[in-house]
Amino acid sequence: MLRLQDFLPYRLSIASNAVSDRVAHAYQARFGLKIPEWRVIAVVAEQGRATQAGLVAATQMDKMTISRAVGALVERGLLVRSTADDRRTLQLALTEDGKALHSEIAPLALGIEAELLAGFSESERAQLLALLARLEACARS
Repeated sequence: MLRLQDFLPYRLSIASNAVSDRVAHAYQARFGLKIPEWRVIAVVAEQGRATQAGLVAATQMDKMTISRAVGALVERGLLVRSTADDRRTLQLALTEDGKALHSEIAPLALGIEAELLAGFSESERAQLLALLARLEACARS
């Protein structure tokens, strides 16, 4: 018999939604950012430059969500588009305002993560990340 409380996909979804809601509230209230916009900023900051296709791959969000997030960030002056070396794609990079926003949000994001993991020991944190990586690999195979 299927019991939702014991069904892994359901539990992961509930946990993911709870974490996302916690983070989304902080980003929206303080910075006016939605989760997809923050993820785009974080990936571009980490990589230096990115394409929309690269953002889709890195974030596992759909093309339309990425497109809307990129459009909103460009409109706010946080992200800039430029022609890539091959001239067939557009490169995305953070503007100075985007970099400043990232450097302000990153410590907040790490603080929220620390709060969420406060009840876990260092070995439990490492184990959790390892188990999530294994689960993701199993789901992809």
